[in-house]
Amino acid sequence: MPESGAKQITFKVQRYDPEPGSTPHSQEFNVPSSRGMTMLDGLIYIKENLDSTLTFRTSCRMGICGSCGMLVNSYPHLACHTQIEEFHSDTLTIKPLPNLPIIKDLVVDLTPMFNNHKSMKPYIIRHDTEEMDSPTAEFVQRPEELATFLQFTYCIKCGLCVSACPTSGSDKLFPGPQALAQCYRYCADSRDGGGQERLSLVSTDHGVWHCHLAGACSEACPKGVDPALAIQLLKRRLASQALGLRKKPSPSPVVSPPTETKPKIPFPEFTA
Repeated sequence: MPESGAKQITFKVQRYDPEPGSTPHSQEFNVPSSRGMTMLDGLIYIKENLDSTLTFRTSCRMGICGSCGMLVNSYPHLACHTQIEEFHSDTLTIKPLPNLPIIKDLVVDLTPMFNNHKSMKPYIIRHDTEEMDSPTAEFVQRPEELATFLQFTYCIKCGLCVSACPTSGSDKLFPGPQALAQCYRYCADSRDGGGQERLSLVSTDHGVWHCHLAGACSEACPKGVDPALAIQLLKRRLASQALGLRKKPSPSPVVSPPTETKPKIPFPEFTA
């Protein structure tokens, strides 16, 4: 709850009701703001005290779930991750994320992004089906192999990169930076054997080569995933393969059974 005597901030919120004939329009709210208050706190204040019909999506309030992505002063942010005082302005304009269909008010439909993500086959693919169906051990992976793709595993699927991407706004067949970054994440995984299947999906006119490297996706990412870097690495992998400079790697084997076992350390006995 804002402190008494807090500074008044004007929230200009885009409203949209998906009823026939309805068009997006702006509505202003005066929100008392205090130090440390986030954009999400301000929206919750509006919903609880000024207009209960305001619709937005939120969940964890910790910058982890990616639910509360929205456009604030023409730039994509996670509302729970962004404090009001960061903008140094008495007026904030809040709109739903662009490049995605609007469901209501600040809620967008993330289905296109999720579908693009799923089309990249974002899981470990192995052709030794017996081991996949009946696992006997972990697949081998050295720390340095993990480091080659680790940062790309931090994606929370918030959609900010897609909303910032100019190609996603102009080409509906473009998978988007989120999906392409995850394509590279799994292609670079030493445990995976499905790289060729994924590379054939993105080496098209509407695929990875349609990225113009604006870099807006990486700038907007709240988790430092750097989708633009992943896309460039994906292009390099495709070019190296086309020039015959890259051999098809074999996925890592399962961990060998231990040759010796260490004795178990007994739990200490507790005394009264």
